[in-house]
Amino acid sequence: MPALYRFHPPALMVLFADLASHARGQSKVFVGTAGSVLERSNADGFRFYAHQFYDGDGKKRERYVAGPIGAPEADATARALRLAVAETKAATTSLRLLGREGFALVDAKTYATLASLYNHGVFQAGGVLIGSHAYGLLLNQMGVAGAPYATEDIDIARREKLAFPALPEASFLEMLQATGIAFVEVPQLDARQPATSFKERGRSRFHVDLLVPAAGDNFQVVPVPELRAHATALPYLSYLLADSQMSLLLAREGCCMVRVPLPERFALHKLMVSQLRADRGGKSEKDLFQAAVLLAVLGDRHPGAIDDALRWAPLSILGRLKSAVRLLRQLLASDHPRAWDELNPE
Repeated sequence: MPALYRFHPPALMVLFADLASHARGQSKVFVGTAGSVLERSNADGFRFYAHQFYDGDGKKRERYVAGPIGAPEADATARALRLAVAETKAATTSLRLLGREGFALVDAKTYATLASLYNHGVFQAGGVLIGSHAYGLLLNQMGVAGAPYATEDIDIARREKLAFPALPEASFLEMLQATGIAFVEVPQLDARQPATSFKERGRSRFHVDLLVPAAGDNFQVVPVPELRAHATALPYLSYLLADSQMSLLLAREGCCMVRVPLPERFALHKLMVSQLRADRGGKSEKDLFQAAVLLAVLGDRHPGAIDDALRWAPLSILGRLKSAVRLLRQLLASDHPRAWDELNPE
């Protein structure tokens, strides 16, 4: 059986840690490419600084930065921007190297979307990235490479009201549109219900879902007033969101910190979700495989983490959780016995 994962060499993990240190020091990140700072003049001869870059939709943009050239305040603003551009471009060399060596990098649209949410303070305030993109971040953080994954979904969740220092001026939709991507609300099947999903205009499948925990087993639409948006409430999401951490998001355009669940809760939640899906097809298989990879790493490198996460699993799901665990026997029992033993305590 092919190995579920492989470890990254220590030298690459040192590079990863350096990038994380760089990312933690960024109050704002570029939404798109770093671009360059140019000197421009208008028809009246007014000379000013401009920032030219490619946005999240791949379109070339140019925005006014400061002026007039030669004014101390304008020159200082341009110097600061040039420094940020240089630092980001220096980091992209390392990012490309990590991508070639098997670290999970997100695509340009995903990075721009998550970078915009970072700039608006969503992750700092308690918003959590979940789904397959979070899985990729967790693999990177744990120092392993797994099978590549592909998704056009971005899932953003919040456990409780986001703790912004001050309410953001932009709505959630406006935060997404700040990427340059033409996001629109996705109408519900019941036209009386407000949208909880946002997609790129046109035939694109790229979309963002806003999620919150459900009080019971019912799917509901819940207002998220601090984002001037609504979210879909999902069962057992509170278990996943009970503990979270900031983790490094990698892309060829740059990097930033986003909040993700703990890997052990993420893995067990994947097992729960695999059994709750009405159509247990490809998505359930993906859930089970991603859970198996994380559980294998946790059992091999972090003994006790799975056991701790199991203690907090909702009693109402334990029967289905055990059914999902049995489906992992072939993946875990022989090659990753520690993980299998923690999942099946005597």
